[in-house]
Amino acid sequence: MLIASYNLEAMGDVLVIMTAPSNKNDTAETKDDVTVIKNADGELVGVNLLHASEILNLTGAKGQVFLTADQVAKINAHLAATDFDSTLIADLDSKFVVGYVEKAEPHPDSDHLQITTTRISTDDTVQIVSGSPNMRAGIKVVVAKVGAMMPSGSIIWPGALRGVVSNGMIVSGREMGLPNAPQVPGAMILPDDFAEVGTSFDCQSVAAQNIFASE
Repeated sequence: MLIASYNLEAMGDVLVIMTAPSNKNDTAETKDDVTVIKNADGELVGVNLLHASEILNLTGAKGQVFLTADQVAKINAHLAATDFDSTLIADLDSKFVVGYVEKAEPHPDSDHLQITTTRISTDDTVQIVSGSPNMRAGIKVVVAKVGAMMPSGSIIWPGALRGVVSNGMIVSGREMGLPNAPQVPGAMILPDDFAEVGTSFDCQSVAAQNIFASE
């Protein structure tokens, strides 16, 4: 996965790239205007690129940046020129998609969590642990896949809740910042005819903006 963010006003001309969760055992190496972070196993965790606008056109960018394959290639060329052997891999998959909850079963170690089997494309299902009080089988939802950056800035990483693997998050309208969304916990349940499972969910689309219009 590859998650990039840029905020000139808050952080200066720095592109922050994350490829895996970080922890206190990570090590950082800086050469010229590039810092590469790796974990204890030597695997790439992230890259901080100073003077980023000299390499990429980041005009108007504020928050998450969706890097194209060409932009990733330019960053890789800069890494090589700075004598780093790390290589970034472009990630062009949509991270917010329409999903369908096929199963929802009680968590064995919780009185409010449910273990869902959620379809996120024609041929892909994931296990997601959800605490939404309205969670049930047979509903269309919005899934933040592993590698998604929420509007709050938090990242969806692979994880576990009370010992049960969870890969992704079934989100609420409040968490997505949609107009008129109820300001209470609960999955955003989409109309059955909203879109096909696996379709990218765009918060700025007319359909997304109107989900709660009549509530």
